[in-house]
Amino acid sequence: MLKLNKRIICSLMSVCIVGGILAGCSNGTAASKDSSNSKVLVVYSAGPDNLIKNITNGFEKKTGIKVKVFSSTTGKILSRIKAEKAKPQADVAILASLSSAIGLKKDGMTEAYANAQNADKLFSGWKDKDNNYFSYSGSALAIIYNTKSVKNPPKDWSDLTAPQYKNQINVSDPSQSGSCLDFVSGYVNVNGEKGWDYFKDVKANGAQMVGANNEALNPVITGEKSIVLAGVDYLTYAAKAKGEPVDLVYPSSGTVISPRPALILKGAKDEENAEKFIDYLLSDDAQKMVADAYLLPGRKDIKVEGKVNGNDIKALKVDWNWMATNGKDISTKFDNMFK
Repeated sequence: MLKLNKRIICSLMSVCIVGGILAGCSNGTAASKDSSNSKVLVVYSAGPDNLIKNITNGFEKKTGIKVKVFSSTTGKILSRIKAEKAKPQADVAILASLSSAIGLKKDGMTEAYANAQNADKLFSGWKDKDNNYFSYSGSALAIIYNTKSVKNPPKDWSDLTAPQYKNQINVSDPSQSGSCLDFVSGYVNVNGEKGWDYFKDVKANGAQMVGANNEALNPVITGEKSIVLAGVDYLTYAAKAKGEPVDLVYPSSGTVISPRPALILKGAKDEENAEKFIDYLLSDDAQKMVADAYLLPGRKDIKVEGKVNGNDIKALKVDWNWMATNGKDISTKFDNMFK
């Protein structure tokens, strides 16, 4: 009887050991799968916040890939990227300035993606020839005005030197706003010293430099100021849709259309999923989200009924490479002029 009990006990122990080993293997496989799915794609984004939220939600739903977003201004994002150069923390960056993306490429801080889906449908010049950045959206710089205080809106940039706008003009700080930097550097690129003369005249008319785009726009919405020089159009359209007393004019002599590039950073920890994110930005779904956020879709085949399209706006013919090379000096000169 004792021998029989020993045999039973030994058999049971063997079953437990084998079961434990199998369970361990099973748990190891599950852990491996969980580890694979637990990768988080890190995106630095210059906004708009609602748009990037909708895009990341759509991307996560479609792919199952989790996304962590750091939202800030282009200036602050660039500072963070450069501070992390030795040990990159982000996989993808979305900027509000094409010249800034060109600068990152020149500094060797971007990763090429040759097979981005729908990249061939982007507007001319909105994609890097070496596939280092892809402008999935854009905004045009305009004259923004309060409809209660401005009954006869200005038609061109030069109108803002008129006495009726004395001390009523805000302009963003190009060191904080990527789109404002694109405008200032683009305007100087096209007009040379006459461009600087214009900014001096606007300053003499009491124009005030504030922070980023929202800081320039909000006082115009409230009526504290009347005009934003080179405000971004999508913020204005969004405010107008909410019933705020603002509208805009695209100047008759032309303006800068500022492409908003997305790029994969050199040293990205999750390059494979970063490529999938770039593909999603250029997809039909994301391009519709772009249009719904009042931005210009980056793809020229996307037409938005009832809204302004990129081809409808008179654009200044700027040299983006020149702007990238000279942007820092231009920003410094502009800041010093308006302080």
